[in-house]
Amino acid sequence: MLLRIRPAQSAAEIVRVIKANSSGWVHKKWGADFAWQTGYAVFSVSESSVSAVTKYIAGQEEHHKKHSFQEKLLAFLKKNHAAYDEKYLWD
Repeated sequence: MLLRIRPAQSAAEIVRVIKANSSGWVHKKWGADFAWQTGYAVFSVSESSVSAVTKYIAGQEEHHKKHSFQEKLLAFLKKNHAAYDEKYLWD
């Protein structure tokens, strides 16, 4: 999901609203037993990268047939030297 948000908006509040509204929509539309995972990751991208990120998102379903989301996230974190503890990454 690629969003453009105002600096005054916190990532936590944006995620809370998205999770709450989409969960309600899923329950109303399908009555499904659905719940979001507890965690999430948020990354910022420069305006010059928006096109590349949009293209990546559009091809994500096909791409994840070869590499899982978990594999891609770990590779991304390592490539960008982001500190993380794997015990907090997966539910």
